[in-house]
Amino acid sequence: MQSNVGLVIEEKAADIGNFMVGRLLPFRKKRAVGPFLFIDHMGPACLKEYQNLDVPPHPHIGLSTLTYLFEGSIFHRDSLGNAVEIKPGAVNWMTAGKGVVHSERTPEYLRDESKFLHGFQIWVGLPKALEQGAPSFFHIEKEALPAWEEDGIHYKLIAGKIKDKEAPVPVHSPLFFIEIQTEDAARIAIGDRLFGEVAMYVLSGEVRIEGNTYGTKQLLVAKKASLCAFETTQATTLYLFGGTPFEEERFMFWNFVSSDKAVLEQAKTNWKEQNLEAFPKISGDSEEYVPLPEPKRFK
Repeated sequence: MQSNVGLVIEEKAADIGNFMVGRLLPFRKKRAVGPFLFIDHMGPACLKEYQNLDVPPHPHIGLSTLTYLFEGSIFHRDSLGNAVEIKPGAVNWMTAGKGVVHSERTPEYLRDESKFLHGFQIWVGLPKALEQGAPSFFHIEKEALPAWEEDGIHYKLIAGKIKDKEAPVPVHSPLFFIEIQTEDAARIAIGDRLFGEVAMYVLSGEVRIEGNTYGTKQLLVAKKASLCAFETTQATTLYLFGGTPFEEERFMFWNFVSSDKAVLEQAKTNWKEQNLEAFPKISGDSEEYVPLPEPKRFK
């Protein structure tokens, strides 16, 4: 990103259920990148036979969730009736709209075995007109994602669109989420395919920009997408994500996102009172739920 690194965000620890993750967004100096509002880097973690991922039923409004795994498996259930195992390379895309409930757990057949878990959990904001729309769910297998090679560099478009490539994930606003892999040192100039805002996360290896070297556990936010150019110095896997930002500010409380604070307050009440019209139960996983956290100030 020639003369283009506007912000370097260090990955910070956070908890999701009984699992430690590295939180990349939101950050106090950068609340979003394009429509991307929230990014957790899960793992990598080796879970013993007595350790499992267990995130009980919890609600969302006003966003789409994107789950993408590098290793391991998560079983997803939701209040729309979906029950799907997420495996590496596949995309889980759930649009909450006016309200959805889901749970994320280690599949039954792995619960008594040692296993690895590593991946991304991402929230993407919705256009204002769709924030209170009907919830929906799509699962896209890895074979359906566009993948190609140019000059020995491997690309995969996980979601969104860049020029002549488009992923089958049914996104709701202009965005992109791209995986780039190099086997050794390489120069990559991709700015002419990008738009809006862009950020980079280096999963493994390192990149060099303007004479500075950056490695893992850092999120690099560009000043201008069209200037996105960089070098890898070794075998490297990185991700570029971003797109067109929304005009309206998005407010977040816990798992709720909205451009209207009153909508957040109603969602809090609905979940606290277990309003089944707003947040239906999950078939096959309804014996527990994550309680509403103590009130916090809007961020």
